[in-house]
Amino acid sequence: MFTVIGIMFAGIAAGYLLRKIELLQKIGKPISYTILLLLFLLGISVGANKDIVDNLATLGGQAFLLALAGTVGSVLAGWGVYRLFFKERSRG
Repeated sequence: MFTVIGIMFAGIAAGYLLRKIELLQKIGKPISYTILLLLFLLGISVGANKDIVDNLATLGGQAFLLALAGTVGSVLAGWGVYRLFFKERSRG
């Protein structure tokens, strides 16, 4: 995992240092197509995996619960920050 993140940051640094090179400014579209191809191939490998396909309903349910919990947590945290810092307190 750290290797992948390290490679990504090395690519960002190289792109920053080489950003003035004209050829590198023209490769955005081919990179987008390459990413789409990789996503398509990932979809093929997921679809070919019997364990994933058989448990798709369970995985989808877990993903839904995680998304719901994250959304509810964000709303509650935002409400708490609003009440704590931004709502005027009545003086009486």
